[in-house]
Amino acid sequence: MLLKNDYSNLFEDVYTQVKESAEKLGSSGAALFIIHNDKIVTESYFGKQSNAKHARDVKADTQFHIASVRKTYIGFAAAYAIYNGYFSIDDPIRLFVEDSYLPAYEGVTIRHLLTHTHGLKIVDGKLVSEYKPGRSWAYRGPSIELLTTIIKKTTGQSVADIIKEQVIEPVGFQSTEWIKMSQPHSKIANTIRAPDNSFWTVTDVLDGSGMNMYVSAQELALWGYLHLTGGKWAGKQLIPREIMQMATSIQTPNPRLPIHKNGFLWFVKDTNHTFNQIGDTVPKGSYQLLGYTNVALLVIPEENVVAVRMFNRYGSSEGYDYLNDIRSFGDTVYKCSKKTNTTHN
Repeated sequence: MLLKNDYSNLFEDVYTQVKESAEKLGSSGAALFIIHNDKIVTESYFGKQSNAKHARDVKADTQFHIASVRKTYIGFAAAYAIYNGYFSIDDPIRLFVEDSYLPAYEGVTIRHLLTHTHGLKIVDGKLVSEYKPGRSWAYRGPSIELLTTIIKKTTGQSVADIIKEQVIEPVGFQSTEWIKMSQPHSKIANTIRAPDNSFWTVTDVLDGSGMNMYVSAQELALWGYLHLTGGKWAGKQLIPREIMQMATSIQTPNPRLPIHKNGFLWFVKDTNHTFNQIGDTVPKGSYQLLGYTNVALLVIPEENVVAVRMFNRYGSSEGYDYLNDIRSFGDTVYKCSKKTNTTHN
């Protein structure tokens, strides 16, 4: 193992918060993994992988559906492509799309796709422009499909190919994969959801473009840690530092607008807003992604901390305030990491 264990009860408040969230959500199982000051300080697994009678316990190798947190891997693939000169961040997407004549593509660049400022929206099966690119922010689907297509077209590799070649194989990850959802293996946590949830999709596509990425808590935390270290792994510069800096620093075209700020799909903390997913006390420059399965990956460079929580619940229960919950998670992680640093000084 790359990092040594130094389990600490100083992050107990985070454990309590995650356990309470799991109960409120109605998850059958959950996991928490925290790396602080280059050591594993918290590693907890609780519950079962499903509600089935003889369900497997959640363990270190249990893989959860990470929903939108998969976008951190797409952001990495885009940064890799830009770093290696396949395209530039401010290239118009019309250079790469087959139906470039569509009016909705006017003025949209790679940067807009990466920062959710593209304005593209599907209405009655047609692609339309909701607002002028860069003028506002909206979390819409077309950008991900476009990004994965452009990456494949320019590099000749899929997102999954790039991640496997650059990260999974060099570091030896065993529990980070896109799976055929029609053929789940025994380590996959069943995702609990309402049967009529319209957002849930089942896919067997393994190229990194689909919502079928499953990762263990440990490997998701180590993925965050690879960003925190600027691409260093086991003392070596595995990934060029520029790739990680590009992905995790604010790339929003007009950062003065009162909107979410993004790196390469990561949410990056800037100023406090009521709509932020990152807590008010969490310092500027921290970055995070939250998935619809309530899975979260948070990196706080100022405190040298990476925190991952995993649940197997798609969507949420009635009365559950997901925004308040994820902000509280970040604030609690930050409070505990500061307390720890004070103790060690």
